[in-house]
Formats: sequence, structure tokens, C-alpha cells
Amino acid sequence: MLLWLVGAGSGLAVAEEVPLPRPRPPMGSQPQSFREAAGPDFNSADVTSAPTDCDGRLGKIAVFEPLPRLIGPVACGGGDIVQLDAVMLSGGGRVELRPAPVLRCAFAESVAGWLRDEAAPRVGKIGAVLRAVETYGDFECRGRNRVVGAKVSEHGKGNAVDLRKFILADGRSLSLVDVTVAKEFREDLRNSACHWFTTVLGPGSDSFHESHIHLDLIERHQGFRMCQWDVREPPKKEVAAQVPLPTPRPAIPGSAASHERKL
Repeated sequence: MLLWLVGAGSGLAVAEEVPLPRPRPPMGSQPQSFREAAGPDFNSADVTSAPTDCDGRLGKIAVFEPLPRLIGPVACGGGDIVQLDAVMLSGGGRVELRPAPVLRCAFAESVAGWLRDEAAPRVGKIGAVLRAVETYGDFECRGRNRVVGAKVSEHGKGNAVDLRKFILADGRSLSLVDVTVAKEFREDLRNSACHWFTTVLGPGSDSFHESHIHLDLIERHQGFRMCQWDVREPPKKEVAAQVPLPTPRPAIPGSAASHERKL
């Protein structure tokens, strides 16, 4: 691009080469073909309306809806995707998930199993009945912690879910990060989740997980697991210190007070 300048006092126009700004980068990498969008693990022979083995197992403990394959972009998506609506409790009744998360079947099976066999019995220990779970996040094609250009989050593969509250049969709600909820209950729940899932993130892990608990089943080198959930206590109330009063000032000989005592 040419920029014309006027010479001071001469009136002459001088041409100067000014570089153009760089083109704006695309908002996201878009697939150029179905094969690129579907990913390297896609096999057209696997496309069928028949339930998978995972669907059969999940159907015994949960209410769910099979969904079409989720496709890209980049490494997002996958096959055998379901919407997990509710978990069936062993003693009868069901636990609703609100809103119902979209997950890959294998992970949905783990979430349903944990809620049924671990979380619900622990709620029972405090004299309550688990009726619903408030979710905060499920499938979403994005980078980790929503950082542009970061490695694809497990949420983008349907392999993660965020949980915020347990809703009880009597209408009460227990926030998983509420410091006023019994610490022993939250510690027990955390220990159970950290044995069940390969990643558990909550308060204390980073600023992105202060309001909810993140669970996923990412596979790491040598079976490494991550458990970062601080079970916090209410802040201690500050008590005003008792400051002793100063000792009475001794009487000064010859003063009015001293004179009165002699009378």
C-alpha cells in the first residue's frame, strides 16, 4: 500500500511503502472432507441402528437416548453417543440428570454406575434420598479450560461431565462445593470419585473449577490419575481479643483525693 505524505514547506508528495496488516486467522479449523471430519477411527462398517454392547449394559441401570455420531471439527466428536436422562437406583426409584448430559456411552456407563453405587448410598448415610443431579457441562467442542488453541478438552470427546448439586427428595439441594455441607460427607464423596474416575477437579485445582466438580476418564501414561478437589471448611470467625483495663492510677500525696481520705 502507498502512503502519500506532503513534504514540509515544499508541497511535494512523497510515496512511502507501508506494509499491509496480516490477514485475520480463521476462527477455527474447518474440515475439508467427511473423512477429515469423521476422524481416523471412523469405520463405515460400524454404522448401524443396532444397539451396542455398551447400550445393552447401560440400559440395565439408566434411562438414555442413543444419538447420532458427533462429527468434528478437529478431534471433537465420536461414536456411540448417548443422552443420559436418569439413573435407576438398585432399591427402586431414579435419579434425574438436569440437564441431561450428552456423553459417549462408555463414560455414561461410568457416571451412572458411580451415581447408583457410590453417590446415592452416601447421600443415604446422611438420612436423605438422592433424586436429581444438577449438571454444569457435558459435550462441547473446545480447548481445555476454553483456551483457544489448547489441546481438545475431554468435553469435546463426550468423555467428561461437570456436576454442581445433588437434589434431595425433600427438596433440599447440596452443592458439592458448599463449605457448609458436612465436611465428612464431601470428603467421602471426593475419595469415591477419585477412585472411580481418572480426573477429578474441583475447588483448589484452578480458577475454572471453583463452582463445580469435573469428572472424566482420560487415559494417561502409566495409568496416572489426577485428584484435585479441596474439601474446604467455613472461614473461622475472628473473636475480638479481651484487652485488660489499665490499673488505677496511684493517689498523689497532697492531692484533693488524698486530703479527703484524711478527713
